[in-house]
Amino acid sequence: MNNPGKTYMNWSGGKDSALCLHRVLQENSHDVGCLLTSINTHHDRISMHGVRRELLEAQATAMNYPLETVELSEQPDMKEYEHAMNTRISSLRARGYSKALFGDIFLEDLKRYREQQLAAHGIECLFPLWKESTIALVREFIGLGFKAIIVCVNEKYLDRSFCGRLIDETFLADLPANADPCGENGEYHSFVFEGPVLKYPIPFQKGDIVRRQYADPGNTAGHDSLNGDLGFFFADLLPVQ
Repeated sequence: MNNPGKTYMNWSGGKDSALCLHRVLQENSHDVGCLLTSINTHHDRISMHGVRRELLEAQATAMNYPLETVELSEQPDMKEYEHAMNTRISSLRARGYSKALFGDIFLEDLKRYREQQLAAHGIECLFPLWKESTIALVREFIGLGFKAIIVCVNEKYLDRSFCGRLIDETFLADLPANADPCGENGEYHSFVFEGPVLKYPIPFQKGDIVRRQYADPGNTAGHDSLNGDLGFFFADLLPVQ
């Protein structure tokens, strides 16, 4: 191992997190000890992605990692977000975690924000996918045998028909020219249910597709900021026992 020390993975449940983690595990470059995920406690789902907590927990079990969560209200402001995040990060730091993995690719302001926030805790931010070609990354993801389903789309970029689709070459071919192939601008979010980082596939059933509209709450915490009234389509995934 080239870089010893306890590392946690900022886990969204989606493809960029999965590919990032796979890279690190293949390189054996960091000792990944747990997953960290933000949860919308009002709906009991992954923040922004809308995936049920049960499926997130199923992922963590299939990956054999402890799951740490940051519990947030339905639309947290920055004060609430940062308080909840800092509380969880302080706990991780006290347990010897000194590095954080992120699947971010090219959002400079988000990268700076993460680095500034975690520097206060003495935690180093790591970005294994940074500045790589997004079309090359998503094709690498597909080529490695990962399978993921689209669980959320921003209607500013994609219509309802993309929600609930698998990420494959047909999906990529159908993306409009203004949509990033990895959804790095918040075009879409995904749920990984099979692939190299999972010991077995996660079973689920497709439920309803619903549309939700959000008013601009200011600088929304998380991967995306909501500017103005924006509509999102969510594909509900139902756990299968």
